[in-house]
Amino acid sequence: MDSYSVTAAGEIMDHATRALIARTTAGLSPAAMWATWADWAIHLATSPGKQSQLVSKALRKAMRLHRHACDCALSGGTAEACIEPLAQDRRFAHESWQEPPFNLIYQSFLLTQQWWHNATTGVRGVTRHHERGVEFAARQILDVFSPSNFLPTNPELLARTRDELGQNLVRGMQNFVEDFDRAVAGKPPVGAEAFEVGRDVAITPGKVIYRNRLIELIQYAPATDKVRPEPVLIVPAWIMKYYILDLSPANSMVKYLTEQGFTVFMISWRNPGPEDRDLGMEDYRRLGPMAALDAVGQVCPGEKVHAVGYCLGGTLLSIAAAAMARDGDQRLGTISYFAAQSDFSDAGELMLFISESEVTFLEDMMWEQGFLDSKQMSGAFQILRSNDLIWSRMLRTYLMGERDRMNDLMAWNADSTRMPYRMHSEYLRKLFLENELSAGKYEVEGRPVSLGDIRVPIFAVGTETDHVAPWRSAFKVHQQTDTEATFVLTNGGHNAGVVAEPGHPRRRYRIRTRGRDANHLSPDEWLQKAAQHEGSWWPAWTEWLARHSGALAVPPGLGLAAEPGLPDAPGSYVLMT
Repeated sequence: MDSYSVTAAGEIMDHATRALIARTTAGLSPAAMWATWADWAIHLATSPGKQSQLVSKALRKAMRLHRHACDCALSGGTAEACIEPLAQDRRFAHESWQEPPFNLIYQSFLLTQQWWHNATTGVRGVTRHHERGVEFAARQILDVFSPSNFLPTNPELLARTRDELGQNLVRGMQNFVEDFDRAVAGKPPVGAEAFEVGRDVAITPGKVIYRNRLIELIQYAPATDKVRPEPVLIVPAWIMKYYILDLSPANSMVKYLTEQGFTVFMISWRNPGPEDRDLGMEDYRRLGPMAALDAVGQVCPGEKVHAVGYCLGGTLLSIAAAAMARDGDQRLGTISYFAAQSDFSDAGELMLFISESEVTFLEDMMWEQGFLDSKQMSGAFQILRSNDLIWSRMLRTYLMGERDRMNDLMAWNADSTRMPYRMHSEYLRKLFLENELSAGKYEVEGRPVSLGDIRVPIFAVGTETDHVAPWRSAFKVHQQTDTEATFVLTNGGHNAGVVAEPGHPRRRYRIRTRGRDANHLSPDEWLQKAAQHEGSWWPAWTEWLARHSGALAVPPGLGLAAEPGLPDAPGSYVLMT
C-alpha cells in the first residue's frame, strides 16, 4: 500500500493544479468542454449524410439571402425579411435595421445562427448532454459577434453617435472606467448606495429573536390588531440575501403578509467564509429550518406553521419536510414553494454545467478557497442570458453611453453571497448530478427520505422565463407528492416573477389546484386547463393561506425572553460582506 504521506501529497498536488487552472477558465472544466466538442466533432465527421445536409442548407440559405438582396434592390429596401428573429430576440427590433445595408447584415447573421443550430443538433450518436452543450457554446460564441454589438454594423448606434457627435462614446468610456474602478476596488455598482439595507430596503419593523452560527431568525411586528394563529416561516436561499422578499415598502412581500394578518418569521443566512468550509447540507437543515421551527414554536406554541421556501431554500425545505413526515413531526400546516426544485432531471441550461468532470473541477476550486465566490456563481447565471445580461447591457452602457437606472431589485442582486465548499459539493453531487431527492435516496440522519411522505397542502409557484428553476421542473412537485397541490405560473423571471406585488404593471398568472386523489396532468395539459388572471398572484396565495388557517386572534409577543440583546431587523448577518 502507498504511504499516507505519498497519497496525501498526490491529492494536494492534483487539487492545487486544477484549482490554478480553474482561475484561468472561470471555473469551467477544460476536460468537460473538450469531451463535449469531441463527441460532436467525431460523430459529425463520420456522418457524411449529415454533412451533405449541412452543405445543402448552407447553399439554400445563401440563395435565400441573395434573393432577399435582389428583392430589396428592386423594392427600394422594403422587401419582406427572409428570416425573422426569435420572439425573445429584441436586438434587431428597431426600424433602422430594415434599411440597407443593415437588413442584409442582420439577416445574414440570423441565417448563420440558424445554420449553426442545424450543425450542432441532430447528429446521430451524440449524447443529449453533449449536444445541448455544443449548441449552447456555438450560440454563445455567435452572440459575441452579433452585428448589434459593433459600431460600424449597428444603425441605432451609428445614428446616436452622429446625432451626439460622439459624446455617447465619451460617456461610455467614462462609464467603463468607473465600472472597472469599482470592480477592482470591490465596490457595489453605480447607484447601489441609494438602497442601503436597513435604511431604504429591508425596513419592515421586526426583531431578531434567535441566532446561531448559520442563521438569524427575524420576527416581524404585527401590522393588524388581530392575526391568524398559524405563523409563516420563510426559508430563503442562502445563495442570496433574504431581503429580496423585503425590498422597498411598495414591493415587500413581508410587509404585505403582515398587512394581511399573518405573523411572519424570516431566516437570514450568515454569509460564509473560509472558516465555514466544512458546513454541509445537513448543517443547513439542522441549523436552518429545524432550528427556526423550534424558535417559532416557542413564540407560537402548539400552532401549525405555514412554511415557505424560495429557490434553494425550497429545496432545503422539501428535505426537511420529508424528514419530518418520516419521523412523525407534524408541526407543518402547509408548504409553499417559490421557484423551487426538488427534481433536477430537467433543470434547464444550468445542467450544461453539471457533469462529473465539471463538479470535480468546481470542488477543486472550492477546496483551495473554502467557498464558491459570488462572482463565480453570477458569471454562470449571466452566461445563461448573455444577450440580456451581458451584451445588451454593454451596448447601452459603453456604446450608447446610457446607464440603466438602479432599482431596489438590481441593488439586491449586486449584494451577493458565498457558498461553503462542503455544502455546495454535496448540493451539486447529491441533488443535481445524482438527483437523490427525487429518487428517494437522499439520506437525513442516516436514513433516506421520500417526498411522497409529505401530506400537507402545497402551493407552488413557477415563473415563465426562469433560467434558474424552469417552471416545468418546479411543476414536478405534482408527481412527487400525494397531497393537495396548487400550482401558479406567473410571467417574469426567477426573481421578478416572485417579487410581483399587487399593482405591478403587466402582471398575469395561471392557477389550478389538484386534489389529493385527482389524476396527474402533464405540464402542457395543465397549461391548457389552468385559468388565467390579470395582476399579482400574491392575493391568491394569501387567500389560500387564510383558507388553511384558523380564526383571527391576538398577535403573539415579539421575541424570546431567552435571547436578550439581539438586534432589531434586519439584523447583523445580512450586513456581512
